[in-house]
Amino acid sequence: MKTNEGTASLEKALDVLEAIGSAPLGLNQGELSNLVPLPRTTLYRILGSLVDRGMIRRDPLRKVYRLGFRYLELVRNAYLKPDLVAAATSELRALRDFTGETSYLAVLDGNQVLSLERCDGAHTTRSAATLGQSKPVYCTGQGKAILSALNQEEREKILKGLTLTELTPRTLTDRRQLQIELQVTSARGYAIDDEEIVLGVRCVAAPIVDDSGVVHGAISVAGPAYRLPRSRLELLGPELADAARRIGAQLRSSAVNTDESSVQVIEDSWAFSGAFPRWDQKQRCLYWADTLAPAVHRLDDQGSGLLARLDAPITGLELLDDGLLVSHRNGWSLIDREGNERPLADWPGKSLLGISRHPDGSLWGCLSAGSGCRVGELSAGELRDPRQFQEPISALCWDGTGEHLYAAAPQSGTIYLLQKDSQVVRRLATLPKGAGELGGLAVDAVGGIWASLIGGWSLVRFAGDGSLDQMVGVPVPSPTDICFEGDGSNAMFITSARHHLSKEVLSNSPSSGSLLKLRYTPPSTP
Repeated sequence: MKTNEGTASLEKALDVLEAIGSAPLGLNQGELSNLVPLPRTTLYRILGSLVDRGMIRRDPLRKVYRLGFRYLELVRNAYLKPDLVAAATSELRALRDFTGETSYLAVLDGNQVLSLERCDGAHTTRSAATLGQSKPVYCTGQGKAILSALNQEEREKILKGLTLTELTPRTLTDRRQLQIELQVTSARGYAIDDEEIVLGVRCVAAPIVDDSGVVHGAISVAGPAYRLPRSRLELLGPELADAARRIGAQLRSSAVNTDESSVQVIEDSWAFSGAFPRWDQKQRCLYWADTLAPAVHRLDDQGSGLLARLDAPITGLELLDDGLLVSHRNGWSLIDREGNERPLADWPGKSLLGISRHPDGSLWGCLSAGSGCRVGELSAGELRDPRQFQEPISALCWDGTGEHLYAAAPQSGTIYLLQKDSQVVRRLATLPKGAGELGGLAVDAVGGIWASLIGGWSLVRFAGDGSLDQMVGVPVPSPTDICFEGDGSNAMFITSARHHLSKEVLSNSPSSGSLLKLRYTPPSTP
């Protein structure tokens, strides 16, 4: 008896919640009483409990009840694939606007498809499948689109466990015919549901696949069969395929770890302004500099230690076969691996902004020139065949092939792409100023371009096409520079700075100025 009473109370509360949720403008107590005929005291008690739990809220101005923010929070936590929904929303609206029909976003849910998002069409009579509703994968446009994009093993695993039930006279229940349909769908890039799940409703759909080949879901347009003849579906199909490709281009399936807990602080590696980390593969050690309290440090299996002190602030450091080339306010020096400094008389003092070693051993640098700078190969402190820039460049980095040189311009937040034997300079990517100031650059084993963001508490990774791929939070506000622990390594060293930071910021980032190490799982090559 108690169980029945409890169930009845729950059903009453759910009736109240559904009534309020179905009214976009809210309901006052009188309107609610008409929709949910309950005793006034019972309704009042239920409303009070739901308000206390945050499931509904009372608008004090209009005196109506509406869904509460706690309800929205629970829905948000349960919402599948928020990045996919965000990427697809504008395309769904565009499809709705130029077709007049309802557009959908769906994902694979076991052996069914689940509707995640919907943009209602302009007509009174329209498709209006419920969000969260599951439908069979074999007889829906979305399902067939997803199946067609899966690899054969994944597709067969799903189809093997299906019972192909006839839902309408047009439903494909012959497995060979379904396989042929999926092959056709894969070849043309879109699927058609020709009244296969509901008589009188047709649908055209296309799979969403990212640049790594991962299938994320499908988009579709559906409506009454009399407004969507086969001929119109054939015309809409390529449009949906293009929209799905644009959505897929915004999605990444990278496995890079973005958790701050994966960042290790190297003890005894403090600096006012750490910079220029360089990994020595032969010696299996790392060199890096404190630019303000000018010194070069070394990190190896024995720990971190001082290699050499200098008399002037350091402006650049690069690893050579016979030691370290260091530029400073007084000129250039060569520091051997024992820490002995030798000034280089044939390298006259220049305003160096960045330096990077090409895989063939040649050095490339950036020297200031008025309000801009010049980038080119260094020879005795001069530049050969320089490229001109209208803004300063703070960092340079070659990729492992020696084909591409990346340059960071912090004033505009731009990363430029140069080639060794070409004067062409291309803008690869631009970050908004609020993201932080571009610091150092590094290129990983699969061609991803990493940048540190000074003042942004993070590192970012760009794909080869310039799209933002990943963002990794770090426990310091000013990560100044980065390098990898050898070719193909999944470990990255990060230098940081603590000068100019307020006491409040320092109290929340006690590791500022330390050397950090990040381990991550490299993304697969598309």
